[in-house]
Formats: sequence, C-alpha cells, structure tokens
Amino acid sequence: MGEVQRGLFSVLQKLKGAPEQELRIVLLGLDNAGKTTLLKKLASEDVSTITPTQGFNIKSVASNGMKLNVWDIGGQRKIRPFWKKYLENTDLLIYVIDSADKKRFEETGQELSDLIEEDNLRAVPVLIFANKQDLVTAAPASEIAEGLNLHTYRDREWQIQACAALSGEGLQDGMNWICSTIVNKKK
Repeated sequence: MGEVQRGLFSVLQKLKGAPEQELRIVLLGLDNAGKTTLLKKLASEDVSTITPTQGFNIKSVASNGMKLNVWDIGGQRKIRPFWKKYLENTDLLIYVIDSADKKRFEETGQELSDLIEEDNLRAVPVLIFANKQDLVTAAPASEIAEGLNLHTYRDREWQIQACAALSGEGLQDGMNWICSTIVNKKK
C-alpha cells in the first residue's frame, strides 16, 4: 500500500468515530490543473495516461464503515456553468490550482470566488491544492494564497497546500487537514 493510500485510509479511520458515515467531497479547478491526477494518486491508480475529464469521475473509498465520495468534475470553460449542480450536500470543497500557469491565476481566482459565494457551499471548508510545485515555474503556495485573497474567507475554514500530484508530494498533508477539519466540524 502506497504512502498516499495509507494516508487516505488513516483519514478514514480517524473519521470512523464521527456520527456521519459518508462524506461528499467535490474536486474542482480549471482544466489542466491536475484534479484527475490527484484523485487517481489518492486511489493508488495509474497516473501515466490521463485525458481531460469531459464530464465527471466519482471515486468512492470504503474503510471501516466510512465512505468518502469524491466528485472530480471537468474544468473546461464549457463545463464550469454546471459545477453548481454538483454542490448540494457538499462536506468539503477541494480546489486545485496549476501553480505554474500564472497566466490563468486571475481566471482561477474568479472561479474560486464565484464558488465561495454559492449558497450550497456556505461555510463549507475548502482545501486548495497548489499543484505542480515540482515545476520550476511554479508560484509558491503563500503567493497564490495572497493573490486569491484567502485571508478574506472568514465564514469557513480553509487551507492552501503545496503539492505535486504526479509524485504524491503534499497530498498526505492535505488529507490530514481534511481529517482534522471534518472531525472538528462534526463535534
């Protein structure tokens, strides 16, 4: 069992005591941000051949009576208007950003801002994965957080996590944050 997969199972085991047996997580971000790679890495699947997501992928992982349902929804411009249809009953939003695609920071920031305003996501915790940190052109997570004005998000818990989905680096830290946030929210 890989380190990332063990991390996912440890998150699920820590959540086992929570009264809620099933978590709904929505995974969003612009096209080519690395959402599907990230999800496949968490599920210990092959990440060598990934094509753009035309609709959505759902991965469910079960462990000790817990079920984590992750909805990976395509990020192409023509699909984004449909994102809001998937937001109902969301326990946590994971938003993935390509840290090396600086030309699209404004666009991704606007999409995230629009999501945060959605009624179905009111007070829902958000984990932002600043992906592709393995590329030399990647902006650091702190710079991205500042550019996104994350400090203005006062109605919810949020975290920005540097990661490289291809190698799995940083994914475990993000999963640990999800675990502690959801467990604290359920208290």
